[in-house]
Amino acid sequence: MQSLPKTLAEDVAKNLVMVARLIDEDPESAYGYSRVALRLASRVAAVREAAGFAAYANQKYAEALAEFRAARRMTGTVELWPLMADCERGLGRPEKALDMAGAPEVQKLDKAGQVEMRLVAAGARRDMGQLDAAIVTLQSSELASNSVQPWTARLRYAYADALHAAGRSGEAREWFAKAVEADRDGSTDASDRLAELDGVEFVDALDEGEADDTANADDKD
Repeated sequence: MQSLPKTLAEDVAKNLVMVARLIDEDPESAYGYSRVALRLASRVAAVREAAGFAAYANQKYAEALAEFRAARRMTGTVELWPLMADCERGLGRPEKALDMAGAPEVQKLDKAGQVEMRLVAAGARRDMGQLDAAIVTLQSSELASNSVQPWTARLRYAYADALHAAGRSGEAREWFAKAVEADRDGSTDASDRLAELDGVEFVDALDEGEADDTANADDKD
């Protein structure tokens, strides 16, 4: 944003900060801030990228794809390629996402980006009803590795979920357990899925308390 006047740059930066703060907990508000930043500085790549993320978080996939494409044209980088492919999935075009998974741009991605592309490709296979192909797509050295990386929990979870969808419950349980081991920040619900497979039922303490209150009230009557 060095090309912007100082005051304008500060206003844009404030809106981008709010997008980053709110995108996980309040994506709708984050989207609103991104639109303000876009009106102020649509020729700044960081603004177009932030607008893309905000639109993506709100499932506005056509808009997100347009913003990601604009950011990519401005920067020439391929980092957004997996997200662009996932937008194609969101728009009901899994075949296009698979085409992008086989494009030369994928080889230019870092390891995290390549794993993300693998997740998107597997999702596209599932969209097309190709469960076995989705399972094979996720089988990789990253999945087999015992080291825990930022993508490990999501990769193991996706594999477990695909196995479960294919009726391979025993294997699914094993991989949900492995996902739990890697999920240090609770980014997935692997622990809940594992408990579900084990037949464990969770009772909401609040609901249980309300039920007791109701029973007591009935007794008084």
